[in-house]
Amino acid sequence: MLSVVIQAGGQSSRMGEDKALKPFLGKPLIQRVVERLSPITDEMIVTTNRTVDYEFLKLRLVTDLKPGRGALGGLYTAIASASHPFVAVAACDMPFASQNFFESAYRLIVKEEADVIIAKTEEGYEPFHALYRRETCLPAIEAAINEDKWKVIAWFPQAKVRELSPDELKSFDPSGLCFWNVNTPEEFGKAEQLAK
Repeated sequence: MLSVVIQAGGQSSRMGEDKALKPFLGKPLIQRVVERLSPITDEMIVTTNRTVDYEFLKLRLVTDLKPGRGALGGLYTAIASASHPFVAVAACDMPFASQNFFESAYRLIVKEEADVIIAKTEEGYEPFHALYRRETCLPAIEAAINEDKWKVIAWFPQAKVRELSPDELKSFDPSGLCFWNVNTPEEFGKAEQLAK
């Protein structure tokens, strides 16, 4: 019932090298994310425009279906490529991507018949560690792209968005680290220390 899509489309400009492929505790960071989330799915997809770099993962690799449309186009590609009714989307640079978060979100999306289960932190919404209902989200995202909208959440008014409360978030992700994405060599080093 659940597809997991790892997004590997960023520029990694602050890292100075491709952070998805940078070794994290001895293996590429993206491989860590894949291993953390593979127990909850039988369909794991990676979205990237550099498929040759990720062939070693032996997973289905999908390039942008809406090229040049930024993060919203990336989200469209992730959800459109999935074959299951629910799609867990995670960024490739989240070393603490959480299986528990997605399992809890899955139970909630089914129970409440929501379209999106998403957290809102001090940074704002966290669309790249969230759960989506394919059937309703895909047309809403496509409509936003066709209307030349760019914000990742531009289509939220058309969907039943279930925002997690701080208490729910604590139970979904007890470590409090699942949304942490590593952008600089310093953050990368700090994440490795924590992961040990």
